[in-house]
Amino acid sequence: MRVEVAYALPEKQKIIALDVEEGCTVRDAVRRSNMAVFFPEVDVETVKVGIFGKSVRNAEEQVLKEGERVELYRELKVDPKQARANRAAKTTKD
Repeated sequence: MRVEVAYALPEKQKIIALDVEEGCTVRDAVRRSNMAVFFPEVDVETVKVGIFGKSVRNAEEQVLKEGERVELYRELKVDPKQARANRAAKTTKD
């Protein structure tokens, strides 16, 4: 079956299409993608992942379905709540 593994930085993105067997887990697909070749900072064993924007809790057990896209998530630099508070504070000063 065909699945994709995707990772993106603001300046660079990569989507890798893979042919995998039935029963392939999310973590297996991440390993097979060799994404770390393109993004050395990605640890394929621990990176947080999701399928079509929905977080996967156990990538070692979650089995993929035909056509699914596994997304690798970067760590956030700023907490989203803090970022909103910073923007709100800035607009009240202007």
